[in-house]
Amino acid sequence: MSDEKENNNIIYSFKCPLCQQGIIDIVKNIYNVPDGDKMLILKFECNTCNFHKNDVIPLTTNMKPGIMTLQITNEEDLKSKIYRSPVGKLEIPELELTVEPGPRADFYYTNIEGILYRFESAVLIYRNNLDENDHEKSEIDELLDNLKKAMDGRFKFTLKITDTQGGSYIIPKNKSKYTFKKIEKIELE
Repeated sequence: MSDEKENNNIIYSFKCPLCQQGIIDIVKNIYNVPDGDKMLILKFECNTCNFHKNDVIPLTTNMKPGIMTLQITNEEDLKSKIYRSPVGKLEIPELELTVEPGPRADFYYTNIEGILYRFESAVLIYRNNLDENDHEKSEIDELLDNLKKAMDGRFKFTLKITDTQGGSYIIPKNKSKYTFKKIEKIELE
């Protein structure tokens, strides 16, 4: 990300709940992203135990509820940007992978490759917690193999985001592979 920083100021400090020794500073930065968007980055960092967390909030977003679909057919498509709001459901149907919205969901600002790495990490954690002789391991190994192919641009798939409140969107590298279907208020009730 670039990106040009507009301002940088500490807006709040408090005692670290994790180590009880240090002070967590919340630092606010606004970035001008090359595609014209603005992003608010909130950084939480403890000066003693190195606890840290970042939140990314778009300041210019698509606020239309809808279903966004992007066909990924090559390595260049993996560079398409993803903005997923906490209420957006993200899916890759061909791999049967889904991220459901929830009360503790974070906003993503990443690209398709970043989404694949997140899925890979989650699947590896799940696999590593299975018993050694679990029959499910072979299915998971096949999924991991397909994820690796997808990260290399050798596995064609669809990325779908369903956002009933708006805020999520996709900036495709190739606009001909992208579709948006607006969700009407009647469909939401």
